[in-house]
Amino acid sequence: MGFSDRGYYRPEPSASFLQEWTGVLTIVVANVAIWVANLLGGNEVRVNDFLALEGDLPQHLLKAWELVSYGFVHDAHNPWHLVFNMLALWFFGRDVEEIMGRAEFFRFYVTAIVVAGIAWLVSVQAGHALQAPRMFLVGASGAVMAVLAVFIWNFPRTTVLLWGVLPVPAWALGILYLVSDVQGAAAGGGNVAHVAHVGGAVFGLLYAWRGWHMGGLGDLAASLRRRRVRVVRPEDEFDRPRRPPAPPREPPRLDAELQEEVDRILEKISRSGESSLTAPERETLTRASHRLKERTRT
Repeated sequence: MGFSDRGYYRPEPSASFLQEWTGVLTIVVANVAIWVANLLGGNEVRVNDFLALEGDLPQHLLKAWELVSYGFVHDAHNPWHLVFNMLALWFFGRDVEEIMGRAEFFRFYVTAIVVAGIAWLVSVQAGHALQAPRMFLVGASGAVMAVLAVFIWNFPRTTVLLWGVLPVPAWALGILYLVSDVQGAAAGGGNVAHVAHVGGAVFGLLYAWRGWHMGGLGDLAASLRRRRVRVVRPEDEFDRPRRPPAPPREPPRLDAELQEEVDRILEKISRSGESSLTAPERETLTRASHRLKERTRT
């Protein structure tokens, strides 16, 4: 009997279309679709006017969704605005998504859009408050800079082509962009939102440096929802009979070989996200979970 004939062997299924459809590709398609919709709408249906981030948003907080929507729209009269952003996202975002996993990449990208937008709003309110009602922000540049920052943190020596011709290490490209954006922000910026770029880049660097994980925010919210408020009257504490403390129970353990395999899989999830697991690895986690439940039964 060969190995493949044994009952515990299962061939890994081929990846489905949805599994191969990456987060980066989803974001690119969404940006292109919105740009085309805005182009087709013309003057009658101006999508950008509805989705752009307004400089006076603090006076219209019911439009807070603009802090996300602006990152998916681009200049309708300049296709290169869209092309350059999406090319940068495509080249650098795929490797970053491989590290994070698809779900975490989505959370990171949307958070970067919000952070870059807030940085731009603060700069507008601080330096151009009177012109704020006439100022608008569109484009994914801030989020793309955050993606680039994480890429550089993880692959600093990777060779990239500056302007498509000059090979430089990724860290040098990052410094060049950062210096350019800081100088542009100090000079006023013109039509380019340099402050949003800097805000996105700083967020990306902090994310990589501190090892943040956006999924932890959801875990915190779930933990808070599980909490219950309990009112205890002092007289209840005195009247209630006190029970002796229960002896500590030894935590359930797995077999050494299975425990080693589970540790390896959990490390892979932490490094690459749950979507990177193979079918046998998912089956191993399920088997380990069942064994722990059986051992904890009384």
